[in-house]
Amino acid sequence: MPLQESTFSKPGNRQETGSCEHISRVLDRISDKWTLLVVRTLGGGPLRFNALKRAIGEVSQKMLASTLRDLEENGFVVRTVTPVTPPQVEYALTDLGRDFWVPVRALADWTHANSGRIDAARAAYAARRAAQ
Repeated sequence: MPLQESTFSKPGNRQETGSCEHISRVLDRISDKWTLLVVRTLGGGPLRFNALKRAIGEVSQKMLASTLRDLEENGFVVRTVTPVTPPQVEYALTDLGRDFWVPVRALADWTHANSGRIDAARAAYAARRAAQ
């Protein structure tokens, strides 16, 4: 892959791209919609799969399972199986996940506080586009 100016971690240093690539991989993992919603929801405490699915809402079972596997693989979530019949599986944030929950919660709070302004901007934009 050819190097791009934006991938350099230090201006003028065309050899040091490792940290930018790492940041890009991490941001790919943590910045998707379902990851943010799962982390935000688990911030309230451990939940079983179906309770988590109900709390999030529109997520499919397949997407939630995939998101939880990715979060577990990356150290944000721990999966605990209780050996009863049927087995009970609970998901909880790890220390890393709880650290990540802080900015996720702040982003959710910011979104809630500014949703009216965002909606107004969208409406104004749509009106401008319609008038063209």
